[in-house]
Amino acid sequence: MQRRQSSKTPRQPLQAHDKNQTDLSAWRKGGRTDPEKSVQNHQSLQDQKNDSKQDSLEQALGYFEKLEHRVSLKKNSVLQEHLTTVESIALQTGLPPEGFDVLLKVALSGKLADAVNTRLLKSLVPASVIPEDAVVYSVSLLCVGKCSDNIQLLFLRWLITMFDFIDHKEQLHALYGFFFSFLQDDKMCPYVCHLLYLLTRKESVKPFRIRRLLDLQAKMGMQSHLQALLSLYKLFCPELVTITLSGKMKTYFKNSEGPWKEAINTVRRRNKGNSPVSQTLFLRTAQPQSRKRKWNAQLFIPASSTNKNSLEEDRGKNHVNLCRTSESLPVEQLQTFSQLLQNIHHLQLPSQMGSVLTNPLLLHYMNCIKDESVYLRLYYWMGQILQEECIWCVADNRYEEEFEDFLETIYKSECFLQEGFSACEEFLYKSLPLWDGSCCQSQILRLVSWIPLNTFSEMKSHLYDPLTQLFLTSSLYFKCSVLESLKELLRNWLNWHLDSESESPVQSLNTTLSGLVNVVADLINFVGLISTAALRLENNNAFLLYFILDFYETVCDMYLKYNLPLLIMLPAGVFYPALLSMDSINLNQLCYIMYRYRSNLVAAKENEQSKKKILQFKFSSQTYQEYNQYITAMVGCLWTSSVFEKDTHPQGLRMDDELLKKTAVREFKSSFNIVYHPAMTAYAIFFLQQACPEDTTLDFNIIKGKRWNWYLEYLYAQGLKGLKVFIESSISRVSKACQSKA
Repeated sequence: MQRRQSSKTPRQPLQAHDKNQTDLSAWRKGGRTDPEKSVQNHQSLQDQKNDSKQDSLEQALGYFEKLEHRVSLKKNSVLQEHLTTVESIALQTGLPPEGFDVLLKVALSGKLADAVNTRLLKSLVPASVIPEDAVVYSVSLLCVGKCSDNIQLLFLRWLITMFDFIDHKEQLHALYGFFFSFLQDDKMCPYVCHLLYLLTRKESVKPFRIRRLLDLQAKMGMQSHLQALLSLYKLFCPELVTITLSGKMKTYFKNSEGPWKEAINTVRRRNKGNSPVSQTLFLRTAQPQSRKRKWNAQLFIPASSTNKNSLEEDRGKNHVNLCRTSESLPVEQLQTFSQLLQNIHHLQLPSQMGSVLTNPLLLHYMNCIKDESVYLRLYYWMGQILQEECIWCVADNRYEEEFEDFLETIYKSECFLQEGFSACEEFLYKSLPLWDGSCCQSQILRLVSWIPLNTFSEMKSHLYDPLTQLFLTSSLYFKCSVLESLKELLRNWLNWHLDSESESPVQSLNTTLSGLVNVVADLINFVGLISTAALRLENNNAFLLYFILDFYETVCDMYLKYNLPLLIMLPAGVFYPALLSMDSINLNQLCYIMYRYRSNLVAAKENEQSKKKILQFKFSSQTYQEYNQYITAMVGCLWTSSVFEKDTHPQGLRMDDELLKKTAVREFKSSFNIVYHPAMTAYAIFFLQQACPEDTTLDFNIIKGKRWNWYLEYLYAQGLKGLKVFIESSISRVSKACQSKA
């Protein structure tokens, strides 16, 4: 084995000033220290420590390499010293690649006691990568049978944990049959299934292996690890696996904490402060791994490439042809989208399926080729990571920032694919009842917007009920964030409906048109309830009202814009606070919403009358009646000044004149028209200042006749487009004038 050359830095002589020879002496004398000199001293001491550690590690590796006979740990100070050196360095900075060949060989050779072998295997934490040759040689030692069953089991666990640290995997894939033979061992079977799951390719699926797995299932029963491997086999070759498997198992592989997880996290954080080269090498391989995994649930996404240096060597040797059609193409050799299209049907996906989340080409592949094996692998891996690393479900989890970044990566991938991950949906349903509303707030709420269609009973118990408790007891900002998330959820469902119309219809409970209409109606009614309650709690806050109206701006246009035969009017608890709002933006938005309601209802009515056949969906007469009541109230309020007389809604503004006179307001009838309305008085004042600069009394009564029309034009020029389209569509006089101009 080639030893790594010692990179000792020549010691620089300390240059001291005459007065202050050292930092310590300067401090004692009350003098000032030299910052530049302190940095140099610190760097020199650090280099000395690193050199000392490197020398100790090389001595330890040399000792273990020269072992020939069985050695006992008791009363052997040399062995104890070298074992402690390996453990301390491995847990601090990780081991170099050349160390794994020696340590794996001695741990599996049977020359040391099981206690020593266990400590060695637990200390095998890489600083960068693990050579494949060292792993393959270690696997060959299992055939000799010199190590105990417990050590073999621990080695398999280590191999699963470190799978994505291995620089190449072609030789490991060649050993697929060897690992498969270990399935007969009951204790090793779960871990062997996990390892085989990581190694499985389409060419790995053979009829005799399927028969062997079915025999094991008949013998052992419905074991989750066997189900996982059979599910993957069935995705690759459905014609060979004809039995019915469980659709979704919550846990496929045992979720026991491995002895390497915390060590890997510690090494990764310490290496962050080192040179960019070592940091890059470490982060490229030490990220979380492919599917739902047991020993390597870390939060950083793996890179899709294997090893940069080896790839460059491969390119320099034989310049791989990217347009080949017979062989499978490793994904790390793809560089452009055109190369993806040329090789899309014989693409060899990476072992690190988590790398799909950060690789645009792989996300394009998922969009173009609906490969269920990709989604299944992501489902296993992502479900395990989310379950183990959820910071409000796992005690003493210190990695909130990393978990936030991981959730952000999932959200970006869902936006790219325009669909949510089923593992993420299950995570949200499990964790929302335990969520405090503050940890990873923006990430969680954005993930909620990609929850797929479900029945109302599931949505109510898993989403609506937990959100309601948080919504009504949290801050104003949280309420607005929830409303924004639910608006995006509604839009995603509606966009899905538009996309599905062009494809063949899928006849399932939640994807039929009736199922979609029911689920969307439940969501809108839910938002109406919490919005009404929130406005009461927040005293009709204008900021909150803006987000509520923004949601209903999507609702009012579902028929024409999204071709969904459904319209639900906004509740009175939202309509009247918006109509009487002190903010002109909210009033203008309400006008636009009512204009779009009118356009959709008119189009629906015309469609019903033109169709000779009975339509499956019709808007109820209650919808038209409620719209007419709202329009009467708005026109009476903003235009005719008769809202207190003609508003017929049960929760409306109708009041007797005697009661109004007690308010001591002189012009109570016109208190809410477009001149006197609290949201419009500022516009009226600025208009009078421009139209009648000589009049300093600001008499609103002069805004009538021609000045009324001028005032309307002034409002339109201020950007109140919603008010403009509402008046032109709902006020007959203005509507006729617009038609005559046209």
